Amino acid sequence: MQFGIFTVSDITTDPTTGRTPDDTERVRNILTIARHADEAGLDVFATGEHHNPPFVASSPTTMLGYLAGVTKQITLSTATTLITTNDPVRIAEEYAMLQVIADGRMDLMLGRGNTGPVYPWFGQDIRQGLPLAVENYALVRRLWEEEVVDWSGKFRTPLQGFTSTPRPLDGVPPFVWHGSIRTPEIAEQAAFYGDGFLHNAIFWPMSHTQQMVRYYRQRYEHHGHGRADQAIVGLGGQVFMRKDSQKAWDEFRPYFDNAPVYGHGPSMEDFTRETPLTVGSPQQVIDRYGAFREKVGHYQRQLFLIDHAGLPLKTVLEQIDLLAEEVVPVLRREAESARPAHVPANPPTHAERVAAARAAGQVHTQTVAAGDHWTGKTAEDDIDAADAATPAAAARPGAAFGL
Repeated sequence: MQFGIFTVSDITTDPTTGRTPDDTERVRNILTIARHADEAGLDVFATGEHHNPPFVASSPTTMLGYLAGVTKQITLSTATTLITTNDPVRIAEEYAMLQVIADGRMDLMLGRGNTGPVYPWFGQDIRQGLPLAVENYALVRRLWEEEVVDWSGKFRTPLQGFTSTPRPLDGVPPFVWHGSIRTPEIAEQAAFYGDGFLHNAIFWPMSHTQQMVRYYRQRYEHHGHGRADQAIVGLGGQVFMRKDSQKAWDEFRPYFDNAPVYGHGPSMEDFTRETPLTVGSPQQVIDRYGAFREKVGHYQRQLFLIDHAGLPLKTVLEQIDLLAEEVVPVLRREAESARPAHVPANPPTHAERVAAARAAGQVHTQTVAAGDHWTGKTAEDDIDAADAATPAAAARPGAAFGL
């Protein structure tokens, strides 16, 4: 089972010092956090995508591309890639590029985000959020799986003879998760394609998570990808730990009470009771998260939010060490000892996906044709033909295509 951390990249004033980092400091701190997670032996680092203050992670592939060069083992992912407001052509290009740079040590989670104004900022209508998610992902799949794409749809300019570059590494696209908190249609989309489903219910009770995961598993089996308990599931969570439980509560309370995301609302006691937020000792985190398998079945990825609400960098790095040294080894051991042999322990690696695709004869060629996709001619052929023609003929519209 994979364990890792994700960031929402918020810039929040530390309520105990009154200090607020600027954008540059926060970005660099996130990079330090990711590198420390790799050195500590965690499995995954994921970043969200936001385009508004107080968040700074506006370009996930830039951040993850850098981290691919300075980390060794950790899987690089996204906690959200906005499938509705990013151009699907750019998603196909940027994440194939990241896949090549990271040598397959990456995946991505697609989602619609939680910031309504992002839709008009990028020329879209929030009322079309679900149709956008469906159409855009269908196009991303085609761009990864087909070398030459002719396509037309409702939400973007048609494509004629378009080839997305670079081609996916080894002819196999990245593994995709679909993230949704409350929308069954997104769980259905994940199940239809046989992709992963990540329920990041950091503000929701486990009963809701249980319903969404159960629906995804049922639909995964319905679409013929395997048994329901073999579906690839991930969960999100939040923790704050100290070896002494009361110290954890005392230290985290001012951050909780003042955080814009949930401060000045339910009490920390109520919030920890009703959501996955766990404040206490490492053993309390182990007990709480180890019990989630009873609710959702055996799952493959658990991500923790630990760097939010204005927590200082030193504290966040200490949280990573507690996770890596005291929590994850126990949770991993417990999960593995109870997991049936037919249930995947982890999401598929790039190497596993390549092997499966080759066995099924589904590896897609990476060779881009030298000629254009209408006539088969190369650019050099067109130039030679134009040189041989009269000036008037060479200038005629369509002449370069022999029309």
